[in-house]
Amino acid sequence: MDIFASDLDNTLIYSYKRQIGTDKILAERYEGREVSYMTAYAHDALDQIFRHMLFVPVTTRSVEQYQRIWFSEVWTPKLALTTNGGVLLVDGQSDPQWYAESKQIAERAEAAMQQAEAILEDDPNRTLDVRRVDGLFVYSKSTNVPETMQHLRQGIDLSEVELFDNGVKIYVLPRALNKGEAVRRLRARFSEQTRVFAAGDSLFDLSLLAAADTVFYPQDLAYTAVQGQQVVQVTPEQGVFSDIIFRTLISHLAQKESNNFGCSL
Repeated sequence: MDIFASDLDNTLIYSYKRQIGTDKILAERYEGREVSYMTAYAHDALDQIFRHMLFVPVTTRSVEQYQRIWFSEVWTPKLALTTNGGVLLVDGQSDPQWYAESKQIAERAEAAMQQAEAILEDDPNRTLDVRRVDGLFVYSKSTNVPETMQHLRQGIDLSEVELFDNGVKIYVLPRALNKGEAVRRLRARFSEQTRVFAAGDSLFDLSLLAAADTVFYPQDLAYTAVQGQQVVQVTPEQGVFSDIIFRTLISHLAQKESNNFGCSL
């Protein structure tokens, strides 16, 4: 079986601020506003992928944020990994065993996350309350991200946590609880013949890409391939990232179907 494990934001779906052409489909509405879109081609292609592969969204979004996304009128993903892989949704419901395992994995980073929460609470640059997202990692916002990040680096033990920023957003994530580890955990539930195709665009996705057999990433992401991987690096000149991903996947499906047909003759 083939699994397509994909990041969402800036990989499959795009903010209304991003230019992806006029032929696009609404993917997310928030507080009455249209905030995210897919290209029409990616939306239609995902229907085809869904019928032939196990599509697993893999996102740092919280469960609540993920559930705002609309993929299709007729289906929703059977499985989804949210909260940087810490939550496994099965038919939209959190798998309690998976979450318990994630809490145990994150426990080793608890002291550092508490340190981070204390630093952020006292940070004059902070513009959002300090949140523990789905109980698994620390999140807030800052008007001076470099300064806030410097305070965190100087004040917490970085051996068990990673620091990320995304614009004004600040993340303190357990090192052991990442997208790649989540995909490995999920993969263990399937047969050894399972092949994983993964796509991602940011530093959050490096571990996800490293856990896959075939990877898709944009040219500006500094990803170093793992031995034996098939790599598809996408340049801006080729078009919208999501569309190149799906064109390649559909070509793979066509080739696989052709090979199967040939074997049956």
